[in-house]
Amino acid sequence: MRRGRARRAVLLGSAALLLAGCAGGGGTSGHEIGGEANLQLPDLGQVSFIGLPGDVLLGLGLIVCALGLCFGVLTYRSLKRMPAHQAMREISELIYTTCKAYLKQQGRFLLLLWAFIATIIVVYYLFLVGFGVGKTAVVIGFSLIGMAGSYAVAWYGIRVNTLANARTAHASLAGRPYPVHDIPLRSGMSIGMVLISVELAMMLIILVMLPGEIAGACFIGFAIGESLGASALRIAGGIFTKIADIGADLMKIVFRIKEDDARNPGVIADCTGDNAGDSVGPSADGFETYGVTGVALITFILLGVPDQTLQIQLLVWIFVIRAVMVVASGLSYFINHAITKARYGDAEEMDFERPLTTLVWITSGLCIAATFGTSVLLIGGLEDGLWWKLSLIVSCGTLAGALIPELVKAFTSTKSRHTREVVVSSSKGGASLGILSGLVAGNFSAYWLGLAITGLMAVSYFISTLGMASFMLAPAVFAFGLVAFGFLGMGPVTIAVDSYGPVTDNAQSVFELSTIEEIDGIEAELQRDYGIEPDFERAKFLLEDNDGAGNTFKATAKPVLIGTAVVGATTMIFSIMMGLTGGLEHDVENLSLLHAPFLLGLLVGGAVIFWFTGASMQAVTTGAYRAVEFIGTTIDLDSEATRASEEDSSKVVEICTKYAQKGMFNIFLGVFFATLAFSFVEPFFFIGYLIAMALFGLYQAIFMANAGGAWDNAKKLVEVDLAAKGTPLHEATIVGDTVGDPYKDTSSVALNPVIKFTTLFGLLAVELAVSLQAQYGTALTGSLAVVFFLVSAYFVHRSFYGMTIGDKLSDVEVGDKLEVEEAA
Repeated sequence: MRRGRARRAVLLGSAALLLAGCAGGGGTSGHEIGGEANLQLPDLGQVSFIGLPGDVLLGLGLIVCALGLCFGVLTYRSLKRMPAHQAMREISELIYTTCKAYLKQQGRFLLLLWAFIATIIVVYYLFLVGFGVGKTAVVIGFSLIGMAGSYAVAWYGIRVNTLANARTAHASLAGRPYPVHDIPLRSGMSIGMVLISVELAMMLIILVMLPGEIAGACFIGFAIGESLGASALRIAGGIFTKIADIGADLMKIVFRIKEDDARNPGVIADCTGDNAGDSVGPSADGFETYGVTGVALITFILLGVPDQTLQIQLLVWIFVIRAVMVVASGLSYFINHAITKARYGDAEEMDFERPLTTLVWITSGLCIAATFGTSVLLIGGLEDGLWWKLSLIVSCGTLAGALIPELVKAFTSTKSRHTREVVVSSSKGGASLGILSGLVAGNFSAYWLGLAITGLMAVSYFISTLGMASFMLAPAVFAFGLVAFGFLGMGPVTIAVDSYGPVTDNAQSVFELSTIEEIDGIEAELQRDYGIEPDFERAKFLLEDNDGAGNTFKATAKPVLIGTAVVGATTMIFSIMMGLTGGLEHDVENLSLLHAPFLLGLLVGGAVIFWFTGASMQAVTTGAYRAVEFIGTTIDLDSEATRASEEDSSKVVEICTKYAQKGMFNIFLGVFFATLAFSFVEPFFFIGYLIAMALFGLYQAIFMANAGGAWDNAKKLVEVDLAAKGTPLHEATIVGDTVGDPYKDTSSVALNPVIKFTTLFGLLAVELAVSLQAQYGTALTGSLAVVFFLVSAYFVHRSFYGMTIGDKLSDVEVGDKLEVEEAA
């Protein structure tokens, strides 16, 4: 058996070598080694805008970043001062403590993964390109800064969310819905403003304060580092959270206990996972997405726009727009806050989704208005009405940031026909039909969201044909990059509504784990110390209802981020094409289905996407099995203990962390060496590979995210609207939710950073391959392609065979056989 597997691996490797041999060296003629790291920024001070030199105007953007940070810090301090009962604070701090332990381990793990990237950077830039120690150190240093940025904002996200969860749970005791909504959104805006402000400040510092000749190296290093950080935190966090979530959820069926029963040692791990997966991951992902899209646009402008004055005008315009949109997002929050408070401040009932929807649309409208206003002010004098064309293209992306959530809600909201169909089908057909209905929702959502994204990109393409070709090469590619830019314009609000979900989810758990209802004299204590006449049943209803809104808006952020990954990847792939074809001067015919390696690359890219989704779910499956096994043998429902021991809870966290890191290690090295292998096969094969990863990844991610969202909220409908906990229908929807968990929160969300990491690292890898081929011939690069592929195949093999549960079929306990009478 082993010899057979080894023989198959050798045959596959030999196929890669043959393909490398038939490449014909396409794309190497006249190619300058060093790639994007050789790019030099022009002196931005050469051009003035509204009476200020460009670099000075961008420097003022740092003031906006400082204001954004102040907003975040002040919000953090106000959250910390909010009241929360001591029992709830204790649970919240326990969750934060376990989150800190997890993040520390992830930090060490990140440094290990970074060593692989640093090795490639040193080999390429120091020994092949000849950058010298100083400039190579700049690339390495900024890769560390980028990774540290992703890590730091993730840490900030869990601190804010674990403060807000206890305050939300406490606020629910008064029985009013508005505070239960206000606190999670406030914490989300704090995270969004800090995240975007830190990212924008780093980019502006590189643009304004560092010498132009090293800016390209800084940007590439920075983007690779933050992409690595986001990939690791998103994938590992997604595996961790779903191991814990499934482990805790299945106990409700096995032992017929309530949601978040304090005696269940898996619940603390589940709460930690809510932050590791639904807070840490999105924070790092959003940070990286914002930065990488900016780097892609900078690269395009420097490569695709020949006129240096126009280069400066476009660079300054883009980053001033980004700063203005941060201000617009902040204003939108305050406007929406005033409207929501006036409408619901004293209300007894509240539609928790409505204010979040209003916030998204207000932000979209303000950002579009700000885009046009800023454009006419800064670049209104450009020829051929370029200012309004660029503004319209950016607005396509900004509109998508509001339109896509509406489409997602049609498939995942508790009011959605698709979600209700999951419940109805489960009522007669059990988990089986419920799962099928969720798959239907995911498939339909991929169709409609795919059409929406395509339509908006088509509009941007049409606008790019209106004379923009006289200013730049491939204006359609620049238009697609600006669509991604517009997606992210309302970044603080996108992150805020996404972060809303983990707070509402944790708030439910904190309420139950605090066992506040069972504390002697609690009613009198709450009346005396907080002026609250508690209504515990009403509080639990509000928290559950709000969690449904949180589930919906967690789902809405996922297609926005994957959409930016795909659209942004298009722009980065263009920069690879520019380098390989000498600015589209030669070898352009290789970017065609008539060039066999390009077509084969398309096929391989799709294969990797499907392996990745399987590998990430396998890690969840094995980890959840071990968590269920441990919880099932340790949970104590017979004693008088009201809570699981901290030791048992810590053990479940340890199981989740172990399998998250083990799974992540196999997946990362599989992707890392696959990127090297396929870039060494043939450059245009690699371009096809990247395009396929983006396209297959887009639809796989949308399908999985929205199918999972439908299953999740179907369970919420049964719990809240039907009040049917503990029934067979509830059990059926729980099973559907456990299938949807790794769909929506592990595999789908991790495709976004994986696509961007592969494309970004691919910029470096293909440059390395081309330079080696130019200096030493195809024999070396073909041999290295085989070696790298075999190493990648080894980790692909390990991602299943090294991650299996390990028990033998003969060990399976089948229970008592059922006696079935034959029908007459």
